[in-house]
Amino acid sequence: MPNLGVAPKGPGAEVPNLGVAPEGPGAEVPNLGVAPREAPAQAPAIEGWRFLAAGKVRDVYELDNDQADGQSDQLLVVTTDRISAYDYILPTPIPDKGKVLTALSVWWMDQFGEIAPNHLISLEVPEVVKGRAMIVQRLAMFQVECVARGYLTGSGLKEYQATGRVTGIELPAGLQDGDRLPQPIFTPATKAEVGQHDENVPFDYVVTQLGQEAAAQLRDLTMRLYAKAHDIALERGLILADTKFEFGADPASGQITLGDEVLTPDSSRYWDTKTYQPGGPQPSFDKQYLRDWLTHQSAWDKASPPPPLPEEVVAQTRARYIEAYQTLTGQVFA
Repeated sequence: MPNLGVAPKGPGAEVPNLGVAPEGPGAEVPNLGVAPREAPAQAPAIEGWRFLAAGKVRDVYELDNDQADGQSDQLLVVTTDRISAYDYILPTPIPDKGKVLTALSVWWMDQFGEIAPNHLISLEVPEVVKGRAMIVQRLAMFQVECVARGYLTGSGLKEYQATGRVTGIELPAGLQDGDRLPQPIFTPATKAEVGQHDENVPFDYVVTQLGQEAAAQLRDLTMRLYAKAHDIALERGLILADTKFEFGADPASGQITLGDEVLTPDSSRYWDTKTYQPGGPQPSFDKQYLRDWLTHQSAWDKASPPPPLPEEVVAQTRARYIEAYQTLTGQVFA
């Protein structure tokens, strides 16, 4: 989600070295890919809310309450049906994707109450975005992607093959694509601008940006959340290979709070236990089907605007998102 942080406020509420500047009148909103308050063509006008920013998938609004400082404590986060691949937003939406991601995020947040508070305030949202939006607490977001890996794949595999390490963490020799790691590891990444790649960084980099205490807290929360989520997913026949969390500071108390999306197929890699076989790429419950089509069948050069998606690719991608939701929650998506 775009960074929309504010500085903590209230008696004694100090959170040093957040790595984010507070917003104020005329302040810039970084990492959005669009100018602040410039709505994309498909972003609806919503009574009582004013458009604030857009990311690859989410549109963000703030409460239109005419506060003197131009800010509100609440945000309306709308998860659209947009889908991205290879750092491009594709021209064809995936029907119901926004509803699936919102429902799954809410379900996961319900599982974590004893570990970390979250930013969710209410699901009572305007009718035009009902089912794909939530009202959340505005946070001062930490400028780091908190990534947990329990299995070796993706960018972690590439880094391991080149150096034997992942973000400076030495791993045993001889690991293959898809292997389970001896223990899960915290492999943070920088937050890139829309259209740019996130960059894996060592834990020491997070310390230099946020301070030792905040960095350690983020690492601890990330690994505790991953451990619980991995166990829950495994009980349901899925392997949570890796995931990323985003955290911010509550503006009133300074308490570290879970924000953004949580353990969706867009932010996580889920594999089926029945087909899991280390030694190569694993089929996953996300947009991999779409990515494979773009790479192997579309003739797209990944430098020009991406092509429209065929109906079959849209349908198969939608089905994977819904299957992930139903498998994890045990609920029928409707």
